[in-house]
Amino acid sequence: MIRLENVSKTFTGKEKTVEAVRNINLEIKKGEIFGIIGFSGAGKSTLVRLMNLLEVPEQGEVYFKGVNLLEAAPKELLNYRRKIGMIFQQFNLLDQRTVLKNVCYPLEIARTPRNRIRERALELLEIVGLSDKKDAYPSELSGGQKQRVAIARALAANPEVLLCDEATSALDPITTRSILSLIKEINEKYGITVVVITHEMRVVEQICDRVAVMSGGVIEETGSVKDVFLNPRSETGKKLVLPLKTEEQRIPDKKTIRIVFDGESSFEPTFANLVFETGIRLNIMGANTEDINGSAYGQLFIEYPDDEGAEKVYKYLSGHNIAYEVIEPGHDADTEGAKA
Repeated sequence: MIRLENVSKTFTGKEKTVEAVRNINLEIKKGEIFGIIGFSGAGKSTLVRLMNLLEVPEQGEVYFKGVNLLEAAPKELLNYRRKIGMIFQQFNLLDQRTVLKNVCYPLEIARTPRNRIRERALELLEIVGLSDKKDAYPSELSGGQKQRVAIARALAANPEVLLCDEATSALDPITTRSILSLIKEINEKYGITVVVITHEMRVVEQICDRVAVMSGGVIEETGSVKDVFLNPRSETGKKLVLPLKTEEQRIPDKKTIRIVFDGESSFEPTFANLVFETGIRLNIMGANTEDINGSAYGQLFIEYPDDEGAEKVYKYLSGHNIAYEVIEPGHDADTEGAKA
């Protein structure tokens, strides 16, 4: 659906030049929900704006449905852009217009027949669950409701792709889940390809099929969400998957073994069986579980025993096809010997 080949983008300021995106090669398949994740300054937002040429690359090619957008005539490019909807973190609604008129706006710009504009806008508000708010103004809405209006507006031109640039970053966790569920429902019901830009692993885990991990303007790894969660290969991936050391969730600065449970093993009493079969007293240092595409996944951190005990742990985990890796102090994962 969307393909980037050797794409680079540089911004030049008064004091310095920033290479925001560097030699990116990426393909997003029709009908999938693709996540692009990374920390602030990774180049995610620039990358997504290159997909519809809101930013023009200095080098490389941008393809949409096999057409090189950089070679398209202005009128052609406009038509292709209408097939790529976009929603943003700050909603970008028109304050002086009602909810209904906000959704009507892109239809007016596209010169949709007048008798069809209101009808289509009402259909879209029904899809996002805001029919009862059609006469309200943005100032009267919650953050989640504003984002629903923005989604309805982005769907007005019947796009084939929906780009979501940090679309849930300004929302609370409960509202975030509801917006992500709506996006997933739209993807499944209408077959719209979705690209999600985020810095939160939970967002990717909830709705994405595949994910690319970005840092410093480059893609460090790409894979299914499950594979990246089970065995992150890049340093950025490891930092995103492994829990951060906060007051709420603290992993001590000790050598640990990270045990990863997939959708099947998460229902087994793995830790109890591990202690029973090895005869080793093991300390749990931290744990969390996630729902990835409807299946339960989790990770358990145990304090590293002595070397002899560790070998028994490895033998047990390998024999039961349970993924693990050794985490050195500072969250440096040693994936050598890990089973994934």
